[in-house]
Amino acid sequence: MKTVFNVAILLLSAFLATAEQSTFGVSATGSSVFGISRGGGLFGGKEKTEEEVAPAEAGVGTKYPALTEAEVEDWLSHIPVFAVTDSNGAGVVLKPDGEQSVFYFFMSPMMANATLNTLKANNEDMDLKISAFSLGKIWFKILNADKDTEVKLQVPGSDAEPETTKGVEYRLVPDTRDLMGARMLLTMDPEDGEKLKAGGGLSAEDAQAAIKKAMTESPKFKETFNEIPVFMIAQMRMQKQAAEENGDTTTLLPMYFSLQNMVGTWQQFLAQDPNAKDVEPAINLMDLHELVEKMQEESEIDFRNVLLIPPVPMGQGGPENTQVQSEADPMASMGGDTLGDL
Repeated sequence: MKTVFNVAILLLSAFLATAEQSTFGVSATGSSVFGISRGGGLFGGKEKTEEEVAPAEAGVGTKYPALTEAEVEDWLSHIPVFAVTDSNGAGVVLKPDGEQSVFYFFMSPMMANATLNTLKANNEDMDLKISAFSLGKIWFKILNADKDTEVKLQVPGSDAEPETTKGVEYRLVPDTRDLMGARMLLTMDPEDGEKLKAGGGLSAEDAQAAIKKAMTESPKFKETFNEIPVFMIAQMRMQKQAAEENGDTTTLLPMYFSLQNMVGTWQQFLAQDPNAKDVEPAINLMDLHELVEKMQEESEIDFRNVLLIPPVPMGQGGPENTQVQSEADPMASMGGDTLGDL
């Protein structure tokens, strides 16, 4: 499985040659989190059973209480998502098929900007911009709210009375690179790895074949929206410094929206610790919606000590800049404009 992990990295590097990457300072342990042994992972083209993704035991009979809705909102609150809005911060609703009203939130600011540029090219008179929103604030109140909630629609810049309508569909769009990474992890198997490694290199044909397989055979993450991959390596840990001078540090399990951030972190750890070179990473992959559902149930995982790491582009992160969010307002460090209290 270590070979598979390495080949997956090579393939992703070939496919995402221009993608940006950053790293975080972490340590590693040998524990498994979702019941997958060291060197294992959610690979292969078959759907996994409930037992295969069940959390590992924290101790005999140990159960952690379910997170409340407020705790889930707080857990997601430091994750920024991006949308096209008018100058007042009101969302721009699109009709991609000419009928269904859709509002898009993007995990990637670059993808949001691409949408903005397209809209500006076709609507030069509209004063549009990109606004940042807290994922925690919109998770229950917008993304997973009643589909029949009434909203008011108005052409940006128009003085006409807003039109009241129902049935606006809210879509959360993952970074295309991470969506492809998830598909490739799910369709890569040891046989593929050995075949690609046998030649001592990765040909363009091999990469294209693996990408085609990921596009056509992945059992999950087939949609381009509302299926958000979350990546983790079971052996990785982060340390949160105590708020008080003599307090105890807290060990956190990091989970990543960016596969490249996670891979970069792991590779940095291996480079810094020669004794870790033989550690086989146990990669886990879950959908964000499934993860949140598990958090709202009694669990053998202490999700209160799990930290979601937002995607960090090159030049805006690094070990010295990656700290557990401690500000009273988690949106304070996001930059851009925010929705405010929903």
